Amino acid sequence: MVGYETSDDAGIYRLNDETAIITTADFITPPTNDGYLYGQIAAANALSDVYAMGGQPIACLNLMAFPADKLDPEIIHQVVAGAVDKIAEAGAVLAGGHTTENDEPLFGLSVTGIVHPQRYWTNAGAKTDDVIVLTKPLGSGVLFNANLKKWVSTSAIQACHQVITALNRTAAQIMKDFDIHAVTDVTGFGVLGHGYEMARASNVQLHIAIQKLPIMAEALEMYEKGVSTKVNRHNRELVAKYLRFDIKVPFWHAEILFDPQTSGGLLATLPAHQGDKLIQALHAAGVAHAAIIGTVKSKDDSGAYLKIS
Repeated sequence: MVGYETSDDAGIYRLNDETAIITTADFITPPTNDGYLYGQIAAANALSDVYAMGGQPIACLNLMAFPADKLDPEIIHQVVAGAVDKIAEAGAVLAGGHTTENDEPLFGLSVTGIVHPQRYWTNAGAKTDDVIVLTKPLGSGVLFNANLKKWVSTSAIQACHQVITALNRTAAQIMKDFDIHAVTDVTGFGVLGHGYEMARASNVQLHIAIQKLPIMAEALEMYEKGVSTKVNRHNRELVAKYLRFDIKVPFWHAEILFDPQTSGGLLATLPAHQGDKLIQALHAAGVAHAAIIGTVKSKDDSGAYLKIS
């Protein structure tokens, strides 16, 4: 039912009239030296793809690569323990996995979920005059790099960890009570990279208000100081041809648009008259950073899929 044609978050295969399976896989390098935290982040990141399709995760497989002669077995156990806790929180089970040797640690999950064949989401349904909602703040990429320099406060990095270990489960459950037209989750390509995929798949133009973006504490400050990530430039180049700025923004401020997220929020569109009600429901359920960040418009003659105001 859903393949790779529109760069969606997962594939969907219909089993019968009542059930379709969602299948996805994702793994990441360590954003932290804490093994348990690494496992939590990687699991939340992988599980998010199922939530972005409107599904329920049911079974997971570990995907692990590590330098066996350099990594203490206890750290490996901590990584898996962190993942197992998030898998259990999602209501799924760990059914096995695969491990191999690699010079750099990698960890993630292959996740299988289920969804009704008539009630799934994709990134291809955004409609003109929809509002655009983002459920988590941006900035984890630059904060991780700045933290290596010890420039980030303890409170800011802890708040970042809380955001990216939080499952998108609650947000997805609440969104099912609304007329959601398109959904994706924001990860390595940044909010504009994934926004571009949504706009292209839906043949619309996303207008994003940069001042309305939820941003993690100290992330903009780090960009202003000159910190960035090795992915920002790639993400900027990915969308440059299809991006227009209708407002003057300092280069360092604009970098947040290209910040690669790990276990980022859901990016969704829905009818404008339902936008405020969705935000109120998300806030009431503890999804505190959710915000309306823009609107969907028809494509114009500029060739842009993305406009920043």
